[in-house]
Amino acid sequence: MSTLTVWRFPTVEGAENALDLLRQLQKQQLISIADAACVSWPEGRKKPKTKDLGSLTGAGALGGGFWGLLFGLIFLVPLLGMAVGAAIGALTGSLSHVGIDEEFIDTVRAKVTPGTSALFVMSQDTVLDRVVEPFKETGASLLSTNLSDEEEARLRDAFGETHEAMR
Repeated sequence: MSTLTVWRFPTVEGAENALDLLRQLQKQQLISIADAACVSWPEGRKKPKTKDLGSLTGAGALGGGFWGLLFGLIFLVPLLGMAVGAAIGALTGSLSHVGIDEEFIDTVRAKVTPGTSALFVMSQDTVLDRVVEPFKETGASLLSTNLSDEEEARLRDAFGETHEAMR
């Protein structure tokens, strides 16, 4: 089972500063990162800066298409307004079939705001209780969603990845 974890940091630099911690946790085999992305949102900007981090050991399993769609739904939809409401509704509905529902999107949208940052991590075999404590020490708060094996397969199919790429 995969987990899409979002670690929200109270500062713009927090997510970038926590990358070394994430790498250490992966080396300790407490988390197996399939893909990751970083978001930082400086005060005064209309939208955040995003950066695809891949697996932190090579090419990511999902790639920029997935992160672009997810970040578009989270951060750009409020800026686009009603004009694209029907298309956005369809996209949100398609992501709910892979375990990322509107409630998750709304929660992230409400918590990742100007002056904050976040790490988005698609992982497998995470020892969550051993990962949570080191991140709490950075001031991060945790938002996450678990994906069933079926939802994970649909996600990979939607973004052109093979099952082995996520393993």
